[in-house]
This record gives sequence, C-alpha cells and structure tokens, in this order.
Amino acid sequence: MSQKLKELQDKILKHEFSSLTQMLDFSSTFMEFLYDNKQAVIVSQNEHNYNFFQFNENANFAVTRPFNNDLILTFKDFQNKRTTFNSYISILSDQKKHAKDLIEEPMIIDQLLYTAQQAIGFTLDTLPQGKSNNARKINGDLFELMMLYVLNAMGIDAIHGTFPMAIKDTNGKQIAKMNWQHDMIVHHKKSTVPSMIGSVKTTSKDRISKVFMDKFLYNRLSGTQTAQIAIFLHDVQRAKTKQKGIYKISQTFLTGHFKAYTLKINPLDGVYYMDMRPVFTSDPLLNTQIKRFHCLLLDDIWQYID
Repeated sequence: MSQKLKELQDKILKHEFSSLTQMLDFSSTFMEFLYDNKQAVIVSQNEHNYNFFQFNENANFAVTRPFNNDLILTFKDFQNKRTTFNSYISILSDQKKHAKDLIEEPMIIDQLLYTAQQAIGFTLDTLPQGKSNNARKINGDLFELMMLYVLNAMGIDAIHGTFPMAIKDTNGKQIAKMNWQHDMIVHHKKSTVPSMIGSVKTTSKDRISKVFMDKFLYNRLSGTQTAQIAIFLHDVQRAKTKQKGIYKISQTFLTGHFKAYTLKINPLDGVYYMDMRPVFTSDPLLNTQIKRFHCLLLDDIWQYID
C-alpha cells in the first residue's frame, strides 16, 4: 500500500474536517490518487450506468462500491467544476430565494457533492478487513457533516445535536421536558423551536421507517407542524452473486414501505437524492415526493426556514 493512500485513510479515520473546503480538498486529493492508481473500470452487468473502480497494487487491487457514471466526476472535471460550485454557493448565500434564477447548471451541485462523498466511500473501501468494520458509520457521519457544512456555507444555521422540547397537555400546561436528537436542526432568527429538522443518510436502507416515525412522533409530542425532510446520497449497493467475478447492483430503496408510510402515516415535507433511481420519476406518487438534491438548495430550503 502506498504512503499516499495511508495518509488518506488516516485522515478519514480521524474525521479531520472542520469545513466544507477541507472536505472538498480531501476529495480532490483522493480523485487525483485514483487517477494515478486506477487499474480498471468494471461495468455493472445489470445496469450499465453503474460502474466499479478497481485499484492497482498500490491499493491491493481493491474494488470500490458501485457509483453512477452519470454523476461521478473525473479528477480534472472535479477541479474545473469546483470553481463553478463555489460561485453557486456564494450566489445562494447572497441571493437566497432569487439564486435559482442565476444558477445555470444546478446539476453541478449534485455531481460535485456526489463525487466528494463517493471519494470518502472509495477511501473506506481500501481499508483492510480488520479496520473496515465501522466504515459504514464513518461514511454516514461524514455525509451528514458535509450536508451541514453546505447549509452553513449558504448562511443557514444548521447543526447536529439535541434541543429541548416541552410536552404540554390539552390545556397548554407543561407536563414534561425532553431532549430531541436529530441529524440536522435548523433554527430561524434565534428561535428555540426548530424551523426545520432533517434526516441525513447515505442510503434509506434499514432507516426509512425511522425517518417517517420521527416526524410523526415529534409533531405529535410537540404539538407543531415543523418541516421535516430527508436527504439521501443514493439507494444502490453491490449485489451478492454466487459466481465469482460477476458485478451487479441492487436497489435498496423500499418502494412499498415509502408509499405506505407516505399515505398512511404522514408524508415528509421533502425527500432529496443525489443519485435518483428510475422509479422515482416513473411512479406517480414517488414523482411528487422525491426530488434531486439541488432543488433543496435552490428553492425548497427557503420555504422551510421561513
């Protein structure tokens, strides 16, 4: 294993990121390493727009998780589009609700952040077996951190943590207090009551029930109708196959669960993906509920926090 890769792995394992700029710097460095040490690109046999990278001997010939080839950026494209991305973030910070009229290629936002997060995941894929046990948690924690940093860069007070919640009876008398924890909490004008709550996950697999129940429980307990959203990176994984050397992907999005919770419990105020599955646009109900991630930044976020 090369010294450069070890440095990248150590940085991921230590969570050494204090800003969006640092996270994008890391991703840029990794994509450069990938460019120099990529041995092959493996095409998924069942959905050809999904690929896998295989490294050379400097990363022990490791094969990465699947990625959407329509979203991933090369090292050179990442460098070029990062300048545009930074200008878009500045526009979003300065112009806020009017920014969508000034941003000409919003998909650059999704592509750059998708590539940045996948670079983190690819780094975790190179870890030896003994160190990879908590890779999933690290990947999720850093995706959550990246999303908070994106909103912070736009001037939005988004944090992770807990906030106090007063429980009142039907007469408005406080009967209990409790702390509520969530991935993303946005306050508006220094209010103690959140204006928006967000679940931020790399995938909805094994988590979709909790996302919907969190909204139901919070609104019932607090007596409010606080906006609650979900942000996901993707919903695909490498499919398990009996035959060695066969690379396929499988969808982890649970269509039936999502539709049942939306119709029978409560719809979320917004659901945003960077890597959209075909069913999100072909299914009439899902088409009304799920949007591309940049739609949150360009338009919807201002409705939630106002």
